[in-house]
Amino acid sequence: MIRFDNVTKRLGGRNVLDGLSFEVRKGEVFVIVGPSGTGKSVTLKHMVQLLRPTAGAVWLGDECVSAADGAALEKLRERFGYLFQSGALLGWMTVAENVALPLQEKTDLPPDEIEKRVAEALEMVGLADAAGQLPSEISGGMQKRASLARAIVRRPEIVLYDEPTTGLDPVTSRTIDRLIAHLNRDLGVTSVVVTHDMYSALSIGHRVAMLHGGRFCELAAPRDFAASACPEVQEFLEAQYITGRSFWQEGGGR
Repeated sequence: MIRFDNVTKRLGGRNVLDGLSFEVRKGEVFVIVGPSGTGKSVTLKHMVQLLRPTAGAVWLGDECVSAADGAALEKLRERFGYLFQSGALLGWMTVAENVALPLQEKTDLPPDEIEKRVAEALEMVGLADAAGQLPSEISGGMQKRASLARAIVRRPEIVLYDEPTTGLDPVTSRTIDRLIAHLNRDLGVTSVVVTHDMYSALSIGHRVAMLHGGRFCELAAPRDFAASACPEVQEFLEAQYITGRSFWQEGGGR
């Protein structure tokens, strides 16, 4: 569905991505992990042409995202929802107004239909009672859920998540995980998740990939990823107290 074909991206005098090739399958949760500065968010931004590759190409089906411009690029972007790491809510707007913004700016839907879709999105993320509140009046976890509602209100077929659990407590993080899994399982949304949170990655991912040196040093189903012989993978897992004897090796997870 989404395909990287030998993508290189040079930033600050170095190759952040170095001939990266992979494909995200329709209907899966594809998780990208790795230390800070390895190019995870850079990879995500290439999928909607917030960045263009120095070399290589990014494809969505038969359409080249990295070469698109104008109306063609806007049409491709309409297929995506994007949950930014910061949430990026507008502080002077209520939660409902923030969620409605993509529909008001990018569609010709009548006000009553916009109101209906906003209510549905907020209900889906458990924020129906917070519609009239400002972002400053709700918790960080609720802000992240409001941002997710905004990302899905246009009913995209693909949602990109940039560090969806960063800065959240463990209980709230698992709530976000369940929402991502729900969107994938019940609505068929294809998801690409960038995260440092290995518990999240191994719990929700159909496949998990680790960036190292501009390429994937491992790409596997969660159970196989946890058992990888790659030293960079094992170091990353052990830093979060996940070992070869982990939950994922004992029959849990996917």
